[in-house]
Amino acid sequence: MSKFTGSVPIGVIGGSGLYTMDSLEVLEERVVETPFGQPSDALIIGRLEDLEVAFLSRHGRGHRLMPSELPFRANIWAMKSIGVRYLISVSAVGSLQEAYAPRHVVVPDQFIDRTRHRPDTFFGDGLVAHVGFADPVCPVLTDLMADAAEEAFEDSGSTPEEVSVHRGGTYVCMEGPQFSTRAESFLYRSWGADIIGMTNLQEAKLAREAEICYGTFGMVTDYDCWHETEEDVTVEAVLEILRDNAATGQAAVRGTVRRLAEAGLEPRGDHTCPDALRTALITQPDVVPAEAVERLRPILGRYFSGS
Repeated sequence: MSKFTGSVPIGVIGGSGLYTMDSLEVLEERVVETPFGQPSDALIIGRLEDLEVAFLSRHGRGHRLMPSELPFRANIWAMKSIGVRYLISVSAVGSLQEAYAPRHVVVPDQFIDRTRHRPDTFFGDGLVAHVGFADPVCPVLTDLMADAAEEAFEDSGSTPEEVSVHRGGTYVCMEGPQFSTRAESFLYRSWGADIIGMTNLQEAKLAREAEICYGTFGMVTDYDCWHETEEDVTVEAVLEILRDNAATGQAAVRGTVRRLAEAGLEPRGDHTCPDALRTALITQPDVVPAEAVERLRPILGRYFSGS
């Protein structure tokens, strides 16, 4: 296995059911030390569609980490430290709407936070920033992702009745690890939410602070517990769908990377993710602790180049 020493522009975080990228030409397995502890696993750095890509298993190989245990800050810091500009997430989600059936793919554009125990900012300890988060995912990246998911289904020979890609939607991020109560599931439906999961909101927040373009594939596995004619969600039922969704997820990731490659990593469109900190840093520079700057050097080094 060769050693790769350059910048890696694209990161992929694989969730439940997607623990490896079969088509990745592996160059290196890299353990990254971060100020926020160890990431979920080593970064698998390789080449996909003629671009360098870093893959991270969100829950660790073997699925060792619960959602509340995930080192979100370490994961995103590690990706930023190797040069990642686009971060593609793949996650298992439950459906809160009849139209979003198991095996469908949702590319959400909004989040509702129902978590309680998770650090979700890089800032503090003498350095304050307030990034804009009204539109929490990158519209340019998610357009490419939705196109790639549609292509993946077409290439698989699936019919529109069997599968579908939904552009946009609201993702409820719950704490877990337990699934929802029935009352909670009906509450989220009354809010107009579309899917539910346990991981993506913190990734989106931290990616925005790190000025990384972020989007997620929500791979639907079940109808949560609100559906009157479907069985309540169980791990056994979810695992069966996960196996089917894994191939779709890998194909959709490959298609997204190819589209980024074809655009020379500069797809057309209006997105502010790469400059999210430009007007967000509020602490006066002369009172920012040197330790805070050093801790976040990969993230905000260009704003404190003289420190």
